[in-house]
Amino acid sequence: MSYNLLKGKRGIIFGALDENSIAWKTAERVHEEGGTFVLTNAPIAMRMGSINQLAEKTGSEIIPADATKVEDLENLVEKSMEILGGKIDFVLHSIGMSVNVRKGKHYTDMNYEFTTKGWDVSAVSFHKTMQVLYKKDAMNEWGSIVALSYMAAQRVFPDYNDMADNKAYLESIARSFGYFFGKDKKVRVNTISQSPTPTTAGTGVKGFDGFIAFAEKMSPLGNATALECADYTLTLFSDLTRKVTLQNLFHDGGFSNTGVSQEVMETFVKDSE
Repeated sequence: MSYNLLKGKRGIIFGALDENSIAWKTAERVHEEGGTFVLTNAPIAMRMGSINQLAEKTGSEIIPADATKVEDLENLVEKSMEILGGKIDFVLHSIGMSVNVRKGKHYTDMNYEFTTKGWDVSAVSFHKTMQVLYKKDAMNEWGSIVALSYMAAQRVFPDYNDMADNKAYLESIARSFGYFFGKDKKVRVNTISQSPTPTTAGTGVKGFDGFIAFAEKMSPLGNATALECADYTLTLFSDLTRKVTLQNLFHDGGFSNTGVSQEVMETFVKDSE
């Protein structure tokens, strides 16, 4: 059901790779709620995914951009305002990558060139994006910028590797840049710490299937799906959350505040018998 929650609002959505991605689901829901947007991803990611289908479905244009390159981001922001007919109301940063994970490098044996590349893509690109938006005065007042995070930024998940560090840095950027964006431009900046979600990026983490099952048993409401995350993101894009900023918002069915669940306890009791 559509409530025209974003009618008349314009934005940029990073990271829509395929129909399993949260960015893809968010784009579909923004379209249903009356918003318009430009889609973007790195050229190599676009070749791997099916973003053209999403653009056709939502009547959107695609502007390729490497989010680690300031010149690409400048072009993206300028062209987006031309295409959309004005300043931006919302931005979704939904990109992340660990070369160490892809190459099977353990956290205690990282290749630091890989580390730097993943850090740049997953976290520093968020600062670069906001810096370009800020300098170009491209955001409307009461606009909203959201990045996707994960609870490994606060707690240890051994196989999440250096992505945990990247997410911690991402959340810090949201708070630090969010202060200036709020004070100077009346723009909100938040991160969403989502449940483990079977996206292309998520399933690349070792032991992901086991962990998603564990999280399901730990969470009182169960894991949040990609579509549910998209719905939550829409509330942050909307005018209903005008005074929410500098927050890392857990969207995980209660996992983040659950010490242990009855289901998990029962599993350990059975194993000990």
